[in-house]
Amino acid sequence: MNKRRNNVKRGFTLIEILIVVVILGILAAIIIPQFTDAAQDAGASSARSQLQTMRSQIELYRVQNNGAAPADDGAGAGPWTELVDENYIRSAPNWPNGFESVYDAAAGDLTLTFDTVVAPVPDVDGNGTSEAADVTAIEAW
Repeated sequence: MNKRRNNVKRGFTLIEILIVVVILGILAAIIIPQFTDAAQDAGASSARSQLQTMRSQIELYRVQNNGAAPADDGAGAGPWTELVDENYIRSAPNWPNGFESVYDAAAGDLTLTFDTVVAPVPDVDGNGTSEAADVTAIEAW
């Protein structure tokens, strides 16, 4: 009697591998946009927090300097040089992509604008869409 050994190699078939790849692709298509939105939301939160901090430091400067606002670094860029030199802040703020500061030295007022060409508009009003109203909301902060 000749005993035959069954040398069957176990492994995945091409169909099984393709099914797994398709499932992973579907999951990635669902998850990746959520991370993109989260990054935009984090950038908007960071910009708003930095704006509040910079406004507080400008106000502190005004209180300690008899109402005089810090001088503008040039063309509305901001009062960063004077605030850094006087140790009110460590360095000029690094705004998230798309955000730009506008400083009115006469009033000592700092606001933000958003450049829609540089980055997609974050949904700051929470209605689920990025639109011109979001840019208006950023400018109203």
